[in-house]
Amino acid sequence: MATNIGMMDGAYFVGRSEILSWINTTLQLNLSKVEEACSGAVHCQLMDAVHPGMVPMHKVNFDAKSEYEMIQNYKVLQDIFNKLKITKHIEVSKLVKGRPLDNLEFMQWMKRYCDSVSGGDKLHSYNPLERREPSKGGKDVSRKCAPSQASHKPAGVAPRTHNARKTEAHHTSVANQTAKVSKPAAKVEPEYEKQITELKLSVDGLEKERDFYFAKLRDIEILCQSPQIENLPVVEAVLKILYAADDDASVVEEAKAILCQQKKPRDILSPISEVVEDKENVDTLKRKSIVNVDVDAAATNKSSPRQRISDASDVNCSPAPLITF
Repeated sequence: MATNIGMMDGAYFVGRSEILSWINTTLQLNLSKVEEACSGAVHCQLMDAVHPGMVPMHKVNFDAKSEYEMIQNYKVLQDIFNKLKITKHIEVSKLVKGRPLDNLEFMQWMKRYCDSVSGGDKLHSYNPLERREPSKGGKDVSRKCAPSQASHKPAGVAPRTHNARKTEAHHTSVANQTAKVSKPAAKVEPEYEKQITELKLSVDGLEKERDFYFAKLRDIEILCQSPQIENLPVVEAVLKILYAADDDASVVEEAKAILCQQKKPRDILSPISEVVEDKENVDTLKRKSIVNVDVDAAATNKSSPRQRISDASDVNCSPAPLITF
């Protein structure tokens, strides 16, 4: 089973629209954003879909609004992981904040895991509405999603009467006439085939480029979360920009302010370095004076005998005796 998946695995390149379609189809919900599942209730019911009866749905809260209530749902999910011996780490502190990137990544992992358990088949026998009823807020969620789900279901087949057959025959003839009228328009389609092909290639290229830069951003995020550097101001500034919800220029200015705050303590310590330099200059002068004294003493020892005799004569000629008995 896909308990641990590498970052370059194909599961992490599944788009948001595919993830949302899978959630709404499996659980009969009407989510428009992946981060709407940040409460953890959706994750619990997805695990209940692939492991029926394993999840205590009466403990799941679909009406969770605060982080405390969301954490209770993730505790239920963690208990299920422990029972199934799933080693996937749940970043609860990041998921409950509703960050799109973190919630998308975890939901991509959930889809890969559920597909590996179910073999990629749809869970036709699972009744999400019935399983949600014991949960807090489960009935309200099902009631809100019922109209949108009903609009996608085909209408029931009514018994065919004689009048219905006439009406059907009339609609069939009208449809045939419409098809005959619309046939000439089909001749225009080849003129746009080239443009459609070019647009498809362009979209494929953009999706590949998007996935490439997404992987790079995720690598940067993982690096910034390393314990060795996560407390550095530079890393804090990078995460400030990385987690910015809107494209606002003030985010860059705030990141620069974080870096400027780190430089100020260094400027305050600069006078100390000057004092140290002055002390080193004084020590150098002392060493030079000591060296000069040593040089003078060495020069005296190396003087010629004639100079020594002249020095002695100067001493003998002095009016005062050198030694007194």
